[in-house]
Amino acid sequence: MLDQDTLDDAARLLSELQAQGLTLATAESCTGGLIAAALTSVAGSSATLLCGFVTYSNASKAAMLGVDPGVISTEGAVSESVARAMAAGAQSRSGADMAVACTGVAGPGGGSATKPVGLVHLAAARAGGQVLHRRCIFPGDRQEVRAATVREAFALVRALRD
Repeated sequence: MLDQDTLDDAARLLSELQAQGLTLATAESCTGGLIAAALTSVAGSSATLLCGFVTYSNASKAAMLGVDPGVISTEGAVSESVARAMAAGAQSRSGADMAVACTGVAGPGGGSATKPVGLVHLAAARAGGQVLHRRCIFPGDRQEVRAATVREAFALVRALRD
C-alpha cells in the first residue's frame, strides 16, 4: 500500500529525528496504524519511535489518549480539536518528545457536506505544549487518502521539529 518513496521518507525522518535526539509517538484513527507501520518498516526505528496508538473508536480516543468525550460529541471525531487532543495525549502519555496524530474520513462512505470523504485533520505536538494542525482534503480512494495522510504526517513532524 505504501510506495517506496514514502518508505524512504520514513527512513529519512527517523534519521533526522535520531540525529536531533528526538523521540516520536503516533496516534492514528483513519490510517489504522499505517504511519507507525511505515516507520517500523525501517530497521532500528525503535531508537526513535516509542509507540503507536490506534484509536479508531471514540471511546478509545478518550480512554487511551484522554480526548474529552464532550469535545468529540460537540465537534465530532473528525475535527481540529480532536486531532490536537490526540497528538497532545499521545505525546504526554508516551513520554515521547513529539507525537503526530490523524483523524479523518477515508471513505468510500461516511462523508457529509461539512466533512467530505478525504477530509483529514492532522496534528503534531511537542513536549512543552506546542501543537501544529493541518486540515487537508485528499483526493482519491480509501487507500490513496490513507497514503497521502502518512506523507502529510511526516511533513507535519518536520514542520514542528524545525
